[in-house]
Amino acid sequence: MLDAVSAATLLGSAATVAKDAKSAGIDSLPVTENELSCMKQAIDLMRPAGVIDKTGGPFGAVIVRDGQILSAEGNSVLRDNDPTGHAEVNAIRAACKKVGSPHLTGATMFTSCECCPMCYATFYWAQIDKVYYAASWQDYKQYFDDGAINKDMCKPIAVRKIHMVQIMQKEAQNVWAEYGRLSDKKSY
Repeated sequence: MLDAVSAATLLGSAATVAKDAKSAGIDSLPVTENELSCMKQAIDLMRPAGVIDKTGGPFGAVIVRDGQILSAEGNSVLRDNDPTGHAEVNAIRAACKKVGSPHLTGATMFTSCECCPMCYATFYWAQIDKVYYAASWQDYKQYFDDGAINKDMCKPIAVRKIHMVQIMQKEAQNVWAEYGRLSDKKSY
């Protein structure tokens, strides 16, 4: 539970966000005290991950569904030597394990920073309904330029930074055809 000073500070921040959203043409941005508390927890995870324990960059994420926190994780890229160890991906992995499903329908993600393309795709596949974020790509682009990845992905395949070459398409199509014939196949 938030103390009065923290709640006032967070609610003041929410008022600023709502004002900024309105000036950007967004009609309203209702933010509850509970949502602010979840975002505060995500932001609190930034410091240990990026500054104190240095397990990865300063990123934190919290997933909530039906008023229950399913997971709260920080970035672990450096600790685990895993480029996918983003706070958001770590939180999704933990939440999915907890609920016993690859889907988090009805869940909300609170993340300390605007998500990178990988994390966005992970939100999509996990079927997360809503994402709140604090810092934008512009706020930390001198350290992590997620916008550059996004721009590169929007380019035609032939001119992307990572060279992609398609080979053995027919063989892969054969496996897809076999998968398509399965009566017990599962979509996710």
